[in-house]
Amino acid sequence: MNSSMMSIVFIVVMFGFLYFFMIRPQRKQQQQHQSMLKQVKRGDKVTTIGRLHGVVDEVNEAEKTVTLDCDGIFLVFDITAIAKVSPIEEAKDATVAPESDAAVSADNHIADSEAEDTDSEAK
Repeated sequence: MNSSMMSIVFIVVMFGFLYFFMIRPQRKQQQQHQSMLKQVKRGDKVTTIGRLHGVVDEVNEAEKTVTLDCDGIFLVFDITAIAKVSPIEEAKDATVAPESDAAVSADNHIADSEAEDTDSEAK
């Protein structure tokens, strides 16, 4: 092979590398994000691209907007501003981890110290 043929092969290999390791995964991620946005419904907990957390109050398909309830304040965003969706079912299924014995004993120790301080102040 001559050097011009090697150059062409190298360029083709580089384009193949770029496609399989950069372009293709990015397109797949974009498709997943678009399908997530199509499934947004009232009651879903969402995080916007600005890291604002809220609950979906209304989805307007015609204008491609979503109204979020952020602790009683209603804000309207483009639907593309949603970065992450946590469906309401996930929030209900999530359980709070029980407190560890160390955390309970630390709380008891603090309560005991405060009780001793109050007793010494009373004397």
